[in-house]
Amino acid sequence: MDIKDVEKLAELAKIELKEEEKETVLKDMEGILEYVKVIENVEVPDVEPVYNQKNVWREDEIKSSVFSNDLIIKQFGDAQDGFLKVKKIL
Repeated sequence: MDIKDVEKLAELAKIELKEEEKETVLKDMEGILEYVKVIENVEVPDVEPVYNQKNVWREDEIKSSVFSNDLIIKQFGDAQDGFLKVKKIL
Protein backbone atom coordinates (compact mmCIF):
# COMPACT_ATOMS: atom_id res chain seq x y z
CA MET A 1 0.00 0.00 0.00
CA ASP A 2 1.29 3.48 -0.78
CA ILE A 3 0.21 7.14 -0.67
CA LYS A 4 -1.67 6.80 -3.98
CA ASP A 5 -3.85 4.09 -2.39
CA VAL A 6 -4.55 6.33 0.60
CA GLU A 7 -5.45 9.21 -1.74
CA LYS A 8 -7.83 6.94 -3.67
CA LEU A 9 -9.47 5.76 -0.42
CA ALA A 10 -9.85 9.37 0.73
CA GLU A 11 -11.42 10.27 -2.61
CA LEU A 12 -13.87 7.36 -2.36
CA ALA A 13 -14.71 8.33 1.22
CA LYS A 14 -15.16 11.97 0.13
CA ILE A 15 -12.71 13.27 2.72
CA GLU A 16 -9.81 15.63 2.39
CA LEU A 17 -6.49 14.70 4.00
CA LYS A 18 -3.41 16.81 4.58
CA GLU A 19 -0.04 15.28 3.69
CA GLU A 20 0.76 14.42 7.32
CA GLU A 21 -2.67 12.80 7.70
CA LYS A 22 -2.03 10.70 4.60
CA GLU A 23 1.21 9.43 6.16
CA THR A 24 -0.62 8.61 9.39
CA VAL A 25 -3.39 6.79 7.56
CA LEU A 26 -0.80 4.87 5.53
CA LYS A 27 0.95 3.68 8.70
CA ASP A 28 -2.39 2.74 10.28
CA MET A 29 -3.51 0.83 7.17
CA GLU A 30 -0.21 -1.06 7.00
CA GLY A 31 -0.67 -2.09 10.64
CA ILE A 32 -4.24 -3.19 9.98
CA LEU A 33 -3.21 -5.22 6.93
CA GLU A 34 -0.41 -6.91 8.91
CA TYR A 35 -2.91 -7.84 11.60
CA VAL A 36 -5.30 -9.25 8.99
CA LYS A 37 -2.45 -11.46 7.71
CA VAL A 38 -1.93 -12.78 11.25
CA ILE A 39 -5.64 -13.53 11.62
CA GLU A 40 -5.72 -15.31 8.24
CA ASN A 41 -3.02 -17.71 9.43
CA VAL A 42 -4.80 -18.74 12.63
CA GLU A 43 -5.65 -22.45 12.67
CA VAL A 44 -9.05 -23.37 14.09
CA PRO A 45 -9.32 -27.16 14.03
CA ASP A 46 -12.56 -28.95 14.83
CA VAL A 47 -14.71 -25.86 14.35
CA GLU A 48 -17.72 -26.32 12.13
CA PRO A 49 -19.28 -23.23 10.57
CA VAL A 50 -22.76 -22.41 11.84
CA TYR A 51 -25.29 -21.11 9.38
CA ASN A 52 -28.52 -19.60 10.65
CA GLN A 53 -30.91 -19.88 7.76
CA LYS A 54 -34.40 -18.58 7.82
CA ASN A 55 -36.91 -17.83 5.14
CA VAL A 56 -37.20 -14.07 4.82
CA TRP A 57 -39.67 -14.42 1.97
CA ARG A 58 -42.42 -15.96 4.06
CA GLU A 59 -46.00 -14.86 3.68
CA ASP A 60 -47.16 -12.31 6.24
CA GLU A 61 -49.54 -13.76 8.77
CA ILE A 62 -51.77 -12.05 11.30
CA LYS A 63 -50.71 -13.59 14.60
CA SER A 64 -53.14 -11.84 16.87
CA SER A 65 -56.71 -10.66 16.46
CA VAL A 66 -56.41 -8.30 19.44
CA PHE A 67 -56.18 -5.26 17.19
CA SER A 68 -58.79 -4.43 14.63
CA ASN A 69 -59.68 -1.30 12.68
CA ASP A 70 -62.94 -0.93 14.59
CA LEU A 71 -61.21 -1.19 17.96
CA ILE A 72 -58.61 1.42 17.02
CA ILE A 73 -61.25 3.80 15.61
CA LYS A 74 -63.32 3.44 18.79
CA GLN A 75 -60.32 4.30 20.96
CA PHE A 76 -59.24 7.27 18.83
CA GLY A 77 -60.58 10.68 19.74
CA ASP A 78 -62.05 11.69 16.37
CA ALA A 79 -62.92 9.55 13.37
CA GLN A 80 -65.06 9.91 10.27
CA ASP A 81 -66.02 7.32 7.64
CA GLY A 82 -63.47 4.80 8.96
CA PHE A 83 -60.58 7.31 8.96
CA LEU A 84 -58.84 8.86 11.93
CA LYS A 85 -59.05 12.65 12.01
CA VAL A 86 -56.03 14.61 13.16
CA LYS A 87 -55.22 18.31 13.44
CA LYS A 88 -53.84 19.98 10.35
CA ILE A 89 -50.08 20.40 10.51
CA LEU A 90 -48.33 22.90 8.30
